[in-house]
Amino acid sequence: MRERRLHPVTPLRRAWAPVAIVLGWAVHDLNEAQRRLAQLTATTLFIGIAVLIPAAALYGFLTWWFTHFSVTDAELRIRTGLLFRRTAHIRLDRIQAVDVTQPLLARFVGVAKLKLDVIGTDKKDELAYLGEREARELRAELLARAAGFAPETVRDVGEAPAEQILHVPPRMLAVSLLLTGGPWAMLLAAVVVPALLWFATHNLWTVLAVAVPLAGGAGTNSVGRFIKEYDWTVGESPDGLRIDHGLLDRDHETVPPGRVQTVRIVEPLLWRRRGWVRVELAVAGSSNSVLVPVAPREIAEGVVERVLPGVTVPGAEALTRPPKRAAWCVPVWWRGYGLVTTDAVFASRHGLMRRRLALVPHAKVQSVRLTQGPWERFRGVADVHVDTGANKTVTARLRDAGEAAELLRAQADRSRTGRKVARPDRWMAP
Repeated sequence: MRERRLHPVTPLRRAWAPVAIVLGWAVHDLNEAQRRLAQLTATTLFIGIAVLIPAAALYGFLTWWFTHFSVTDAELRIRTGLLFRRTAHIRLDRIQAVDVTQPLLARFVGVAKLKLDVIGTDKKDELAYLGEREARELRAELLARAAGFAPETVRDVGEAPAEQILHVPPRMLAVSLLLTGGPWAMLLAAVVVPALLWFATHNLWTVLAVAVPLAGGAGTNSVGRFIKEYDWTVGESPDGLRIDHGLLDRDHETVPPGRVQTVRIVEPLLWRRRGWVRVELAVAGSSNSVLVPVAPREIAEGVVERVLPGVTVPGAEALTRPPKRAAWCVPVWWRGYGLVTTDAVFASRHGLMRRRLALVPHAKVQSVRLTQGPWERFRGVADVHVDTGANKTVTARLRDAGEAAELLRAQADRSRTGRKVARPDRWMAP
């Protein structure tokens, strides 16, 4: 077991911590900071800078020097700390995903972050920074050892080859964002709400305090998404589906095989004429949430069938609506609800303007619940909730009460059977 250090450029990143503390104090109390700065002489200011910069550099160097990592047969160990030592033991069989991320400046320097999604933790563990080649080799080593390959053969296994199955053209991505209602609604609100506030208060700061966040939200939902989802590519490999994307910051993510809990196919109103959809994921213990930002429906369904082997996405004609008396519980919008159960999945749809079809493999169902409020009981309908391992719930709304009771019993049986025949949740499992 050989301990290794991070890339030598890492101290430059960590040296910013003391400087950030000083800047944070200044921003927190701007008037006090200006008063203190005005009291300083040029000599005192020069001495302060001369002390702060070397201290920051020394801090960055020491944190880098005392950080080591190593890979054993069963775990990844990360030792950190100057005064208080901390050793993280990350079991390889608990790793959900290993992603390689390159912020813009890191791409110029040729370094990358290695991020790990681990079962049972909300925050990603990371190694930042490693050389780009070393990060990819370490990722391949972790996946190979997690798959059960002997340590002496890990180097020979290398990174599993990937076959590209989807690429989103920038033009399609840009058009899809223009046809999404959310950014336009926020942009309209950024114009109308500040105007109303100006007529009501004539206070410029109040107007800016409302307008800037609304305009920023509209930009994040459009320009920000374009930058993040630019050049979206999905490839298939033995260790799962690989996703590469990003215009400025480049991300190389992995969808773990066999650990996807829910797949959701989203169809906004203005996309339907073009036949486009968006595919989102729920993976237990992982932050990966998007599989396909936009694609023609038949291509997106093909990708879904890759991430959920043996699953065929049911068509709209296969879904059954709630009984008409459900309209007394949810007027108009009840028409957007639908349900179908196949041998492989529990599929539920909701939404009229923005349709969302959620697919839950039977093997991933953790619990099934039936709920019925007073008015629903009076109208003879009920809701069936399916809970998954990603702390997500998929609901079949307003089903006939008798159908809901039968669905509750049948789904419990399907889940038990599904878990018995499910593929093992292991990297590179045959």
